[in-house]
Amino acid sequence: MSDFPRLLWAELPSLIWEFTESNFLTFVLPNTIFGVFSSLAAPNLTDCSQPPPITTLYIRWPLVLMFNWASVIVFDLSNQCHPESLQEDQLNKPWRPIPMHRISPDITRQLLLATVPVVFLLNYSLGVASETAYIFNLTWLYNDLGGGDKITRDPIIAIGYGLYLWSSFRIALGSECCISERGYNWILMQSGIVLTTMQVQDLKDQAGDRVRGRATIPLLVGEVLSRWSIVLFVQLWSVVSSYFWKAPLWAYILPVTVGVWVGVTVLQRKDDAWAWKCWCIWQVTLYSLPLISGCY
Repeated sequence: MSDFPRLLWAELPSLIWEFTESNFLTFVLPNTIFGVFSSLAAPNLTDCSQPPPITTLYIRWPLVLMFNWASVIVFDLSNQCHPESLQEDQLNKPWRPIPMHRISPDITRQLLLATVPVVFLLNYSLGVASETAYIFNLTWLYNDLGGGDKITRDPIIAIGYGLYLWSSFRIALGSECCISERGYNWILMQSGIVLTTMQVQDLKDQAGDRVRGRATIPLLVGEVLSRWSIVLFVQLWSVVSSYFWKAPLWAYILPVTVGVWVGVTVLQRKDDAWAWKCWCIWQVTLYSLPLISGCY
């Protein structure tokens, strides 16, 4: 405890970045883009006939980013402070602060205890207190009750994604509009996409997951079946999502083409970390469909 104040004030900014770096470009930023794109397509997703003014959106999108990053900080602190997490990260992500001995698991837990109420109050002020409570419960199920190591892993992640996207949309939208049934169906579809294709992130982490005994799809069914299932589901969802929005034929080209890129990268087995990033880019192309549809 004696070095906690020094750590808190002198090293906290860089530590927070190191705890969350791997999730920023692949989770925080895509979720923020979903909120912004969806609010721009508000007539297709809400009961409002017009999207929020651009000037209003300029104010709100940093708040969407803040919500996602702050909530991910809680998840990552909780996720990385367990002994089995250290064992896994030494193989999969040795640059994280605990494997690098920049911070101890005990101080990380103290930091987590201080962070949870701060993030909850922040999200309360953003109007997503209920969603945050559910997210924190899923974080507890995933990290502390071992749900992330069992077959429940992907369902928990899928539900969590839906809550993050829902919250991002609500913050970007403001209180002037209510999400419509179509909007909720679109968010639900994103959870289905995550549930059936999210194992792409597990391809790169098999060494640490195997040592930990984590029940990921690649380890349960084998790499060949897992990789081909990703390829097939990515293409399926590319077409289904475009059809859902009755997009013009040319608009199918974007998600389908990026989906092919994801599939080729997954099947090549050369760089699974890059395949995961390609999947995130494909995910963003889907987020653009309501906006494209609104133009036609």
